[in-house]
Amino acid sequence: MTTVGSRQGDFDSRQSLFGLEIDAMTMAEVLERAHLAVQERRRLLIGVVNAAKVVKMRKDELLRNSLLAADVLLADGQSIVWASRILGRPLPERVAGIDLFERLLESANLNSASVYFLGARADVLDALLEQVGARFPDLRVAGSRDGYFSAEQSSEVAEAIAASNADMLFLGMTSPKKEIFLASFGDTLNVPLLHGVGGSFDILAGVTRRAPRTWQRLGIEWAFRLLQEPRRLLSRYLSTNTAFIALTLRERIHPTASYAGVSATRRTHRAPEQPSSPEHGERQGTQ
Repeated sequence: MTTVGSRQGDFDSRQSLFGLEIDAMTMAEVLERAHLAVQERRRLLIGVVNAAKVVKMRKDELLRNSLLAADVLLADGQSIVWASRILGRPLPERVAGIDLFERLLESANLNSASVYFLGARADVLDALLEQVGARFPDLRVAGSRDGYFSAEQSSEVAEAIAASNADMLFLGMTSPKKEIFLASFGDTLNVPLLHGVGGSFDILAGVTRRAPRTWQRLGIEWAFRLLQEPRRLLSRYLSTNTAFIALTLRERIHPTASYAGVSATRRTHRAPEQPSSPEHGERQGTQ
């Protein structure tokens, strides 16, 4: 399988925001690029960024490097799109990770591409496979594995994925386990398209509710999640959103220098030490 050394080509349209180069792409353009990647067996690692990641990456090197490693970096949160317009570097639209996940499944169903699901609890994964099978009856599932495996089992999981010859790999894993797994084994997985989808497995499996479409269009999905889990999320959202607003104001006056200039290229993966515990951490969400 062909790998890519940098983000180049006809799709090379990016905006520099918060020290990141975010692709100014619509959903249709992302799907076109994904289709070409699968056809040509050329690696396409899709990354997504929201307000929480912008705030956290300033102190979290692993998270920051995972964003820099992406071949395509998209605005998963509506707040990123709003900030891009305020800063005079507009992005065309929000490309939510879960929406892209569903559109890629639809594409795979229509084009006989095969997919591999990695992550979540075993019961959630079973429910996901059942729901996906009902919605996309022609979808070819090359394999699946829950996210509860030890560091010692990681190489075995990677070998199984590579042997499946899947066209698309969806990782429903929490941070930092997802980033560590991709950093350690991403170049050996033999899968053209890789997309970390956070807690989207839970939503498609019917375990977690997603905000109604009206809330999605208004860019306030975070408020819907807050209503569902106020005790857990109130302080986190308050601090994160406040910090993001402050960073946006600061960016207006003093734009952040590109992190890519002080880091390895996006295709240079540093393999950090594997954690010994099984999948852990909080589900990722968009803001």
